[in-house]
Amino acid sequence: MFVGRAGEMAAIEERYGSGKFEFGIIYGRRRVGKTTLINEFIKNKRTVFFTAMETSEHENLVSLSRSILSLDRESLAAPVFQSFLAALEEVFALARSSRLVFVIDEYPFLAASYPGISSILQRLIDENKASSKLFMIINGSSMALMENYFFNYKRPLYGRKTFQLKIEPFGFFEMKDFFPKTSADVLPYIYGAFGGIPRYLEDYDEKLSFKKNIIKNYLQNGAPLLDEPESILKQEVRDPSNYNAIITAIAAGSTRYSEISGKAKLESGNISGFMSNLMSLNLVKKESPVIEGSRRSLYVISDNMIRFWYHFISANLSLIRNARAELAWAQIEPELDAYMGKVFEDIALQYLWRINAAPGKSALDKVAGKAELPFAFTDAGRWWGNDPIRKQEAEIDIIAHDGKKNAIFCECKWRKQKTGPEVLEELEAKAALPSFAQFTKKRLFLFSRSTFSPACQKMAEEMGNVRLIEYKEMG
Repeated sequence: MFVGRAGEMAAIEERYGSGKFEFGIIYGRRRVGKTTLINEFIKNKRTVFFTAMETSEHENLVSLSRSILSLDRESLAAPVFQSFLAALEEVFALARSSRLVFVIDEYPFLAASYPGISSILQRLIDENKASSKLFMIINGSSMALMENYFFNYKRPLYGRKTFQLKIEPFGFFEMKDFFPKTSADVLPYIYGAFGGIPRYLEDYDEKLSFKKNIIKNYLQNGAPLLDEPESILKQEVRDPSNYNAIITAIAAGSTRYSEISGKAKLESGNISGFMSNLMSLNLVKKESPVIEGSRRSLYVISDNMIRFWYHFISANLSLIRNARAELAWAQIEPELDAYMGKVFEDIALQYLWRINAAPGKSALDKVAGKAELPFAFTDAGRWWGNDPIRKQEAEIDIIAHDGKKNAIFCECKWRKQKTGPEVLEELEAKAALPSFAQFTKKRLFLFSRSTFSPACQKMAEEMGNVRLIEYKEMG
């Protein structure tokens, strides 16, 4: 089932429609759906699709030869080109008079088996790009290697690409399309445990309960996600142990540079390279308060599957290795809703961006009249800083603002009981802090998993600048 990726597909199709030579780089984490996207794109198009393998130069040449010579033929049996140069010259020859899509899947494997391939491609591109109708796509799962091959100015193919797409994991509202038969109440838990990587989502069985899916995918020896974080790090970095120590420290609550360094037992001077790599892999992200900028930055785990694993699975590995899946689940279940708090904040932020538009022009006005915002915001995110009145640190789940006088202050509550007026009172007090004096028009949004108490509803009505949004209304 092909889900989502409408924007990415439109971008590729627009380039394809140019009719001239195009060279695109498609990259992203493994299992994020790069090859699936390409396969959907090439349907009913004249295509040579070559998947490189982690094998010898000769075997990759044999495979490339078969891919080329099987074009417009029924039989895969074909001779082998004498060299990669001869094979790729044939590809360009096939695209002299008519459009041809040429895909090299898992390019880093090819480049490892035959290091001269980038120089050959550079030469052929430079010689033919003015007249060729070739539409070439190079794809790879090792983000570090793909960036080195194509974004490093010292490399032969630097500057040759005509477009690039970094394929990101699905957000919550795209993820929902994978599960048309699943209760809306369960979907946030799936997002919190599996994240937005399509391959992980495909392992979720709608016929089973959430508990049984967690056991099947995480809590048994041989489960597909039991060793996934280790596998990701082994593919991307040379020394996974240091990266594992850093992620473990962040998962345990160390969010500042010095705290992470101390917890991971790594010299602060050596940690920057590790952090940079983890951020490029979309496993960790740097967060700054949405209003005050980077001077109070924190580091957090950005991938829900990774966060879930380090929060729950790492601590229960002994139980899992000893076939005590039910006992491991018993350790996880009581903490799930507390864990889901941050996940719900992320979902609420995605919801705001999803409906962000000029007043009266929201794409989601149909959502019970709740979708339209009072203004179009230009930035949104979490905020933390000083509360000089209470003389303590304060946090606000989400602030969305237009950089001028308008701001929305949001509190998100993932709990079964009704949200009461004390939550609204607290948010009102935070919105009045001196840090937000520039905003003369303030709105308060409460996002809640469940309903709001009558007292909270009455207070919101009296204040007039409040919107109460239940999860079920978020579409």
